[in-house]
Amino acid sequence: MTQKEDRKMIAALLREREGYERRGETDRVRQVNEQLAHYGYEPEQTDETGPTGRATAPKETTDGDAAAEERRGRGRPRKPRDAEGNIVRE
Repeated sequence: MTQKEDRKMIAALLREREGYERRGETDRVRQVNEQLAHYGYEPEQTDETGPTGRATAPKETTDGDAAAEERRGRGRPRKPRDAEGNIVRE
């Protein structure tokens, strides 16, 4: 690969690693780091560390689905479902 192709691959791997870090998939982050090393990427050493995650756990809501409906906002309406969660056809 050329240097330009290597830089593109490194950029793609960094974006991929960022997503895994947000989701807390440490094993996948480790695998991406191995690929980054293969392409010659060396992380920049900084003295300051940024935020690594949530400081507190997300708050639970008491109304459950109503809160989810409110967050969903405008968009496609939910399809009617029976007690088992299956879509009801009319």
